Amino acid sequence: MATHRWPDEMRLLSAALALLAAAGLGACRPAFQPKQAEFLVSGCEAGAALDPQSIVWGWEARPVLQPGAPGEWDAVDVLNPSITRVDGTFHNLYSGFDGAAWHTGLALSQDGIAWEKRGRVLSPDPATWEADYIAANGSVLHDGLHDGQRFLYWYQAGERGRTRIGLAVSHDATQWEKHPEPVLDFGAPGSWDEAGLGDPYVIRCGATFYLFYLGQNRAGLQRLGLARSEDGVHWQKSGRNPILDTGGPGSFDELGLGEPSIFAAGGRFYMLYTGRDALEERRIGWAESYDGVDWNKIPSAPALAGFSDWNARVVCDTTLWRDGERILVWFGGGDQASPDENLNGQIGFAWIEANSAATAQ
Repeated sequence: MATHRWPDEMRLLSAALALLAAAGLGACRPAFQPKQAEFLVSGCEAGAALDPQSIVWGWEARPVLQPGAPGEWDAVDVLNPSITRVDGTFHNLYSGFDGAAWHTGLALSQDGIAWEKRGRVLSPDPATWEADYIAANGSVLHDGLHDGQRFLYWYQAGERGRTRIGLAVSHDATQWEKHPEPVLDFGAPGSWDEAGLGDPYVIRCGATFYLFYLGQNRAGLQRLGLARSEDGVHWQKSGRNPILDTGGPGSFDELGLGEPSIFAAGGRFYMLYTGRDALEERRIGWAESYDGVDWNKIPSAPALAGFSDWNARVVCDTTLWRDGERILVWFGGGDQASPDENLNGQIGFAWIEANSAATAQ
């Protein structure tokens, strides 16, 4: 893990505070805040009670967002959708792979199915901590708590296999200001997330942000953790991390788990997460929690797995939006079982309903 001399840290802190002041973030940070704490997830708005074991999945049979033409920035894979809705329009910050690097693009939709691509909006900067491999696989929120309206996008960046989590801020989802340094960094040597962080998924409960993320140790073991923040920039990791571990031999998540997405319903939290099996095939599993920290897997809940040729071997990367009685789910899928890219990746659309009226299309 890299070390910094104190004068360099002070210069970086000064630059960060200047950026945050311009963005309206970070002004209320306490004078001292430990990097790890014991806390629960609280203050979240919850929907009606839900029994994951009796829900019904519905889905669009065809992908709703596909790769671009040869030579374009998203020509090889499109994955990792992240959705927010502003003034009736869905904004999708999704990941595109060009064969060498991952970028973030923007697409807009009125119904979540027919999307209009607006082009690439974020790319890795080799002159910074981001290196040249990825600035994508993020989590977007539209924030109205501070002066003005802005989009906040936490994303994964860094060298291949050594990524951390950064933050970019925008007023229109097209022009972005990046925070100059990672906002969530490696854990201490020997810790569960000492070698890599990624797959951020952020929810806001009241005035607090909670970030669920993947952590990787030096042996390559991938598990899930939690952090909280008052401003989206300065984070405290949970002292009880990791909050969800891999399954045993033969399980659908025996090689690793990641890409969490979270919602609250009926006094509980539910998580959809991606599991990797021994063949590198992936599908979506369920977990539940009463406090957002202690999680239990629900193996009896119906998983989202491949249902068509285009996603036969990989279903991953869920993002959620509550729409009345339904929970809308966008996800990545592919027909090649690769751990990271070259999946023939495309983005699909599904939904969850708590009754038998839903039917698969």
